[in-house]
Amino acid sequence: MKKTWFIAAIAAVVLLAGIAVWLFLNLQEQKVANQEMQELALLDKQEMENEYERFTLQYSEMMTQINNDSLVAQLTQEQLRTQQLLEELKKTKETDAREIARLKKELATVRDVLRSFIRQVDSLNQVNETLRSENSQIRDELAESNRQNVNLASEKASLSEKVAIAAQLDATGITMTPLNKRNKAAKKMKDCKQIQVSFSIAKNVTATNGQRTLYVRIQTPNGDVLTGGTFQYENRQIEYSMKKTVEYAGEEMSVQTYWDVNEYLGAGDYRVSIFADGNMIGTKTFTFK
Repeated sequence: MKKTWFIAAIAAVVLLAGIAVWLFLNLQEQKVANQEMQELALLDKQEMENEYERFTLQYSEMMTQINNDSLVAQLTQEQLRTQQLLEELKKTKETDAREIARLKKELATVRDVLRSFIRQVDSLNQVNETLRSENSQIRDELAESNRQNVNLASEKASLSEKVAIAAQLDATGITMTPLNKRNKAAKKMKDCKQIQVSFSIAKNVTATNGQRTLYVRIQTPNGDVLTGGTFQYENRQIEYSMKKTVEYAGEEMSVQTYWDVNEYLGAGDYRVSIFADGNMIGTKTFTFK
């Protein structure tokens, strides 16, 4: 009887020890999981702070680009609101999920408001190279803020996805066709009475919709440009042959431009370059007899 009691006691001790070990291991796993969640929440909070700071700097940059007192007042008000939200975020613990969620929602609103102001400022067309030079310090601060955001994003890619801004247009399928007096393709350049340059503007969902002026530049074999006027490119005035204003809506669109020939054009290599928004968006060389 005593032996049976002794065995039962040992079994109970072993069972209790097993339960204790199981509880200990579960607590350790829970502790590790909680620590990982806290680290993730801290990274999320740091990224939000960087975004608020970047938006504040962008308001400062926009205010240097305009002379509209009413718009400056609106920008100042929104900048102060953004700074206030940033201070609230800095005082909030990363474990306060409800407050973090509220400030994340406010951040989305701030982002939308900022985008609307950017469109207004762009429409005023007040930015020039002198102001850009004066704002180099702000741009450096913005670049540093963006770099920090990129570093944070690499550590917590599962939480957020960075949107790369790639708004530059792209000209594809460029063709140059010399036309004779019957409006047919000329076999030789000496018979050319008109030049047709056709191309497509590729689809770009990140580009701003609206009117765009496209410049087409035709360079002859001897290096001259068939001149129709000049436009600014890389801080200087260069010649263009044709220009055309189009309404761009983000989808692929075809464009045709024409040059009336009033001079002798010889055989050789002709280079066609296309520009928009201060950028060269496509170029191609054609050889004609």
